[in-house]
Amino acid sequence: MKNKSLLVSCLLLAVFFSNCSKDKAEPIDTIYPEINMDFPDAFPKQCSVVKRGEKFLFKALLSDNGQLGSLNVDIHHNFDHHTHSTELVECEMSPVKQAVKPFLLIKNIIIPAGLKSYQVNAEIEVPVDVDPGDYHFMIRLTDKEGWQTIKGLSVKIN
Repeated sequence: MKNKSLLVSCLLLAVFFSNCSKDKAEPIDTIYPEINMDFPDAFPKQCSVVKRGEKFLFKALLSDNGQLGSLNVDIHHNFDHHTHSTELVECEMSPVKQAVKPFLLIKNIIIPAGLKSYQVNAEIEVPVDVDPGDYHFMIRLTDKEGWQTIKGLSVKIN
């Protein structure tokens, strides 16, 4: 009986001291980063038009509760009217067509390390000889914890 009481006392002390850690665990980040296109200079917006042979400035406000990670832009044709749109407003579409020389851009944009917010201003050049028509402008923002937000915009290249 004496050994049993000693064993129970030791177990209780072990449980008590194991809960006395000096280091508090950081809360787990479960919040998605944000892509803000709701300011006057933001570009492109849903249904924007860009011109072949010209450059435009991609502008967006990015934020996260912890730390921003990576940013990727994907521009590809939508000649078959598939959808990735995250927007409520629908754009007027050109007729379905076959791609001959579509514009395709997949670009990683560097976000300086350690930031919770960042305004991206990235120049994008549209080649002069690409097919005009309907395109998707996909923005993928990932925070340092790996949470990702996607914004899918419909744009037109003339």
